[in-house]
Formats: sequence, structure tokens, C-alpha cells
Amino acid sequence: MARGKLVFTPTFLSRLAPVFTRYVELKRALGRRFEVPARTLQNLDRFLNAQNAKYPDLDTVAFQAWCHTHEHVASGVRRVRMLEVRAFCLYRRRTEPRCFIPDINSFPLYHQRLKPYIFCDAEIARLLGAASDLKRCPASPLRPETIRLAIVLLHTTGVRRCELLNLRIGDYDRRDLTLHIRETKFYKSRLLPINNGIADEIDCYLRVRGQRKFPVSSDSALIWNPSWGGGAYSATSLRCCIRSLLQECGIVAAKGTPPRIHDFRHGFAVNALLRWYRVGADVEAKLPLLATYLGHGSAVSTHYYLHFIEPLRTASSERFAKHFGALVSSPTPLSRRCG
Repeated sequence: MARGKLVFTPTFLSRLAPVFTRYVELKRALGRRFEVPARTLQNLDRFLNAQNAKYPDLDTVAFQAWCHTHEHVASGVRRVRMLEVRAFCLYRRRTEPRCFIPDINSFPLYHQRLKPYIFCDAEIARLLGAASDLKRCPASPLRPETIRLAIVLLHTTGVRRCELLNLRIGDYDRRDLTLHIRETKFYKSRLLPINNGIADEIDCYLRVRGQRKFPVSSDSALIWNPSWGGGAYSATSLRCCIRSLLQECGIVAAKGTPPRIHDFRHGFAVNALLRWYRVGADVEAKLPLLATYLGHGSAVSTHYYLHFIEPLRTASSERFAKHFGALVSSPTPLSRRCG
């Protein structure tokens, strides 16, 4: 559980409440937060409880009626919710062999996977310059320094947005050059090595913050915002600030919209891969290290972030040519073979 945040505890009221409760408890005992699925199951429970006379149990008719209440959301989101209910039904069948199991073939399709935007160095430089030029205001007196630092950390460490906003000053260790990312997915924590350039950015930010008499205690939020009690920026506030900078710098994705904050994480992974190709490193051996740095359980999850962009294609081709180019010979022209 992240500091300062309570894990959502659902309340179940329908006839299936004991089964719902046992299922959620099992998932959390296995190390999952299980918050989003728990909210879906609570929604289903409330539907069954409100329609108890009409749907005394979860069957095909009741499931279809519940799905109908979610038609306002995108098909991919609806499919995920239906899959969460199906997983619950499969759990229930362990003790109730005749219970209903939704037919997965009737579920809507997933969304097409969004293509992430990979920032180039020039774009990051423009963003940092624009962040430094942001205007201060009473509600955000450290906006230039804070947003600049947020962009630096997103780009150079690949941390998730929630991990960035959960950082405290005490999580930064200048002596060991590390950031302590605490209890994120699956309650895992990890230490991120950083270089001197990143540490200098953090030190500069903290120096300005101290000079202006703002909190610099170890338990203070690193990405600090005096609004709403002086905690960290909210996810929405950070997104709005960075989105406005992207628009100001004219950085847009293929569909004409600004890139997402999560695209920084994709870019970090791709750039790490690109660096390894260029220095001739053993990429396969390095992938577990990248997975650990990103907070993944295995390199399989990391593959989602590895996109075959043009610079990477060129680097891999040059590497192949260097090692195996001599083995590949051009075919002899037909005229010469006939002669």
C-alpha cells in the first residue's frame, strides 16, 4: 500500500456477498491490490442487490442486464469488466459446479493498442526550456522548478506517474545516488540508481525550495504543491501542466493530440535499448536489468514497452552487418552466370 493511501475495501450486500468477499481476500492475500476489479465486483453486487427480486442469482439474463448498464463506456473497458466477472465466476465454480460462467466469445473486442509517442532529445530540451519559463503564481510558487524536475525524472528514470507523485524528499539519497520507489505494483519497492546530472537537478530544486522557506523535511512530497494542504501534485494537475507545455512546444502525436505522460515511460525503455545496441551490449542479457529498473516482475512485461522505431531499426541493422555482413553475399547477376 502506498504511503498516505488506503486500499479500497469494497462492501458487498447481495446474496453473493460472502463469495465476493472471499474472492477479494484471496486475491489480496496473493499480493494484488485488486482495487479496480474489486470496484467492478462491488458494482455487480449492488446491481444484484437492487434487482434481487428479478435476478435472485447471477445467471445469463442477470449478467446481460448488468452488462447493458455499462454500454456507455468504451468496448475495451467493458470487456475488461466482463472478464473480471468471468474470473470471479470461475472461482465460484470451484465450490458450486453448476454456477454460471459467461461466454467469453460474446465479449466485445479490446481497443486497438495506442501507439506511444517516443520523444527525441530536442523535444525534451524544448520542454525543459518551456518549463523553466513557466510563470509563478500564489497557488504554485515553485511551478517552473517543480514541473521541470517532474519532466527530468519521467524522462530519465521511466517511473510511473503514481510513483513520481508518491516520492518524498527522504526517498532521494545524494550519497548513494538513488531514488527509493516504495510499494508500487504488487507491494514491491525498488532502488533506482541515478546519475550526477539527475542528482544536480534535484539538488537545485531543493535549494530553491529551501531558500523560499518551503517544506524540505524528509517526509515532504518531492513534486510539491502548496495547494490542498501542501502535498504532492495530483495526477490531474500534473497532466494539465505537462499537456499545456506540449501544446506550447508544438509536440503532438500521430492523431494530432498531445502525447500522454505514460509515453515518457515507453521512451525511457526504447532509449535504453537503443543505447545498448549502439555500444554493442548483449541486449538479451540486459533486459532483466531493465525490467527490474522499471518495476516489472519479468522481462515479458517489459517487452510491451519496446517499440521498433527507426533509430533502433538502423542501430540493429548496423550491428548485424558488423557481425554477420561477411556471411551475406549479393547474388551473382544472371548474365554473369550464363556467360
